[in-house]
Amino acid sequence: MANIIEVTEFNAPELDVFARLTEAQLRNRKESEKGIFIAESPKVISVALDAGCQPKALLMERKHIEGQAREIIERCGDIPVYTADREVLAGLTGYQLTRGILCAMSRPKQPTVEEICAKARRVAVLEGIVDTTNVGAIFRSAAALGMDAVLLSPTCCDPLNRRAVRVSMGTVFQIPWARLGEEASQWPGEGMARLRDLGFKTAAMALKEDSVSVEDPKLMAEEKLAIILGTEGDGLGAETIDACDYTVLIPMAHGVDSLNVAAASAVAFWQLRAR
Repeated sequence: MANIIEVTEFNAPELDVFARLTEAQLRNRKESEKGIFIAESPKVISVALDAGCQPKALLMERKHIEGQAREIIERCGDIPVYTADREVLAGLTGYQLTRGILCAMSRPKQPTVEEICAKARRVAVLEGIVDTTNVGAIFRSAAALGMDAVLLSPTCCDPLNRRAVRVSMGTVFQIPWARLGEEASQWPGEGMARLRDLGFKTAAMALKEDSVSVEDPKLMAEEKLAIILGTEGDGLGAETIDACDYTVLIPMAHGVDSLNVAAASAVAFWQLRAR
């Protein structure tokens, strides 16, 4: 039975998760099992539920209770469903809700790098990517274009950030991911060593004189390949590039020297997917 609660007081502490807690506070890195993330839009919430994520509370426009949120409410049991008109909710959250529905969920237990790479042949590795839109887009491409997992350096943004989750269209719940350490000092040294121990050859997506084309047959012939993508603007660090087995570029025309990291990831994933 749905527990419908009309929002009348913006300062109610039970609404903090939707309105006042920062992403870092939601994540609760010291006790990740107590962490929370926000899923936005009916499709994304449904994908998260399908993946086994546990809902804690819903926030939505009143009109959706008997509309597009009806099935979600039924799936979520007796958790609180906070509701108000669109303008009231925008005033509470500080932004217009995409499709008018948010769901606060418990963060799932993350697998280890070794667990998700045990049978993987192609993995994407993200170094220092902090733009949530790019992270979400890369996850969507990785899921769609043949990657078996996504690994993140310690300084990458959280894939369960609200915007990253939404841009990914819920694929952050469909493709396994893990961090290559929690401290910045663990990358690239320790992280690259873990990849080598797991049998991966490493391909740095970067522009150098000795870069090989993403179409090079040697890359596609590798049994296990980690495709490493760098941060917006600066790209991969020199230490990371030097530690990789290959430096790889995407051939371009009209004098263009690079693509946005999310666009480059889609090209690389498609070309280098396991056959």
